[in-house]
Amino acid sequence: MVKLVVTDKDGREVVVDARAGLSIMENIRTLPRSVEAICGGMCACATCHVYVDSSWVGKLPRRSYEEQHMLQDHAAFDAVRSRLSCQIVVREAFDGLPLTVAPDQS
Repeated sequence: MVKLVVTDKDGREVVVDARAGLSIMENIRTLPRSVEAICGGMCACATCHVYVDSSWVGKLPRRSYEEQHMLQDHAAFDAVRSRLSCQIVVREAFDGLPLTVAPDQS
């Protein structure tokens, strides 16, 4: 299992035993106060928005055009750290990845 260190919308830190091969969204969506994932991972709603710890940004695949497009107008967009958790497939190399669930769109 890959450990993800998730800070939820209330600021609580939870360590998640994530399954490699599934998206981050699929691994964390059942946590209380986590991502909503309304579109189910289709990169169509941005309700799975998370902030990746800045020290990990370069270790993850780059955002696709579609992901960038969904995020750039989000009120809580961070040009460096914002990602859609549905677009990142967990790998063994991501063990220890810290991320924070972004606030809801206002």
